[in-house]
Amino acid sequence: MNSNINELVFLHQVAAPCNLAILAESIGLKTRVVKHPSELEVEHNTNCFYLIAQKGAALDSKGIPLLVSRLVNHVPVALYQVERGSLDQESALLLGVRGLLYADQRMDLMLTGLRKMVADELWYDRPLISKIFRRLVQKLDANTEIPPDTIAMLQMLTNRERTIIQLVSSGARNKEIAHRLCISEHTVKAHISSIFRKTQSRNRVELLRWAQTYQAHFEFA
Repeated sequence: MNSNINELVFLHQVAAPCNLAILAESIGLKTRVVKHPSELEVEHNTNCFYLIAQKGAALDSKGIPLLVSRLVNHVPVALYQVERGSLDQESALLLGVRGLLYADQRMDLMLTGLRKMVADELWYDRPLISKIFRRLVQKLDANTEIPPDTIAMLQMLTNRERTIIQLVSSGARNKEIAHRLCISEHTVKAHISSIFRKTQSRNRVELLRWAQTYQAHFEFA
């Protein structure tokens, strides 16, 4: 588990037990289950990861719990107990949701997804991430003026960092990036920390948005 996250907070609005919280506790993760949105206190000064159940929640037209749009700009948020076909994955990703855990998924896969998201990785189907990335880049106006501070950011990135941004944008996880580039996962994490600092991104969601905006203005090595 990422050392920056010290508690998982589940918003679970149905009578049945929160099996995902029980599963998380079984592998040593600290959890808290909240039954009603009014009891959900967003603690800005603590490192909590919020998991909102789609089931039982009030939803917007895209199938995303209404509460999510109020949370994503302040704390990391993921969705669980998601019914397949009931939610617009693309809208969730662009809103800033870290990932989706489906109600019909195997428990081991849910645990893997939970671990990845807590470790600051996105948990979506890779084709979806690639599709969104390509389409948004195509929409960019190549003539858009770039602010001077952004030009400085682009110039600070090394060729290796540009390659890693491209791989992250395609949905590759740290282990895959390490394998592709023949480097250790530790080195990948160091590069990503440097990339976050140079692009002023706090996590992979913000890096993806940054890359979507500026990738057309430089070429990856």
